[in-house]
Amino acid sequence: MTAPLVELVEVTKVYGRGDTEVRALAGASLAIAQGEFVAVMGPSGSGKSTCLNVIGCLDRPTSGAQYFRGVELSALSRDQLALFRRNYLGFVFQGYNLLARTSAIENVELPLVYRGVARAQRRARAKQALADVGLAGREHHAPSELSGGQQQRVAIARAIVTAPSVLLADEPTGNLDSARKDEIMRLLCDLNAARGITIIMVTHEPEMAAFARRTVHFRDGVIDRIEEGRAA
Repeated sequence: MTAPLVELVEVTKVYGRGDTEVRALAGASLAIAQGEFVAVMGPSGSGKSTCLNVIGCLDRPTSGAQYFRGVELSALSRDQLALFRRNYLGFVFQGYNLLARTSAIENVELPLVYRGVARAQRRARAKQALADVGLAGREHHAPSELSGGQQQRVAIARAIVTAPSVLLADEPTGNLDSARKDEIMRLLCDLNAARGITIIMVTHEPEMAAFARRTVHFRDGVIDRIEEGRAA
């Protein structure tokens, strides 16, 4: 059988010690296949965001095992994990995290700058990524000249410009109105279907989770249940 793309096995994450100890994850196990679109839900403090941070190698597990394509990640150094994130992962956040005084295309180019891609090549790839998210012709607009939905599209273009295997989205529609929420979710569905990008999305909104193929519900640091969503 093919190994899952992403797998957590009995992962714990503990912050603090003694009276201040918090067990954000308490033995969570999860397997996600290549090409899946998975939503992660749960009440505040349930462990859903910590799970996303562990998968994104922004946090190391306290115990348990974490795998990517069957390779355990726990033995990697900090620099190796940074290289892994750069080569395989894309991130989208609720707050967009765009550079305010930088144009849309320059924001999208940034991950390619870190990779050392030549200017002409990264400009062409960033322009294509913006076109892919419906922002052709907006390349030279500053974030302040774009709507919230358009800013999130820039953020998604920045996340996909490196052709990541996994897109990690933390409340990507949290700052948007209902119409823009649906636009962003349909865009993510299109990227998942057309490019085969695996998407793991934290959300507190059932309407947004309904776009995913599976919804993983966390409670008290463990997976409480998994629901099937839309058809593959």
